[in-house]
Amino acid sequence: MSLFITFEGGEGSGKSLQTRALRRKLNRLGVPVVLVHEPGSTALGERLTRLLKWGKSTDISPLTELMLFNASRVQLLDEIIRPALKAGKIVICDRYTDSTIAYQGYGRKIDIDTIKNIDDIATGALKPDLTVLLDIPISEGFARKTGQEPDRFEKEAQAFHQRVRKGYLKLAAGEPQRWLVIDARLSKEKIKQIIWEKVSDLLTKRIESADKVPNLRLSRW
Repeated sequence: MSLFITFEGGEGSGKSLQTRALRRKLNRLGVPVVLVHEPGSTALGERLTRLLKWGKSTDISPLTELMLFNASRVQLLDEIIRPALKAGKIVICDRYTDSTIAYQGYGRKIDIDTIKNIDDIATGALKPDLTVLLDIPISEGFARKTGQEPDRFEKEAQAFHQRVRKGYLKLAAGEPQRWLVIDARLSKEKIKQIIWEKVSDLLTKRIESADKVPNLRLSRW
């Protein structure tokens, strides 16, 4: 009954909150679930996160940035994601390959085909079963982050973040069967409900009998 679910979105979109909410929901139902985030969730990934997001004295080129994100991703896949999927668990990942295309491709303007080729090598072409995009206007997303120290990406100009958002929407439009696009300005509870309706539908299609995970479709937050 393995299922690979990724969450994407710009700054302040509420991804982390919704990934944790979905994990809690699945835990309450007794569904085996693992929550990870990119970059990070492994010892190597956390070290790379500090460098990529908080390194203040290191000038990282866009191509170096691309390679470091993929190095973190390979480790995460080998150490956690693939074993969990093989064991029949649900894997929720806060950011995955689409973040790289959006940020390093559309944002940094690295050739998209180059990114996809590197990604295919890094992931073995492993794609999510579902990608949730929490979409929010740039100014409204950053308004949610007042009082927090900005990381390297948050310090980028608004034009960069506009390109990232447009990139996400273009990716979603190209694969509508995989993406679930949600207006992140909706209430947190409403967003939870929309996500759960989609996830419960996918789970229902995966399980062999209803009594393995009872009342998935009818369960509410």
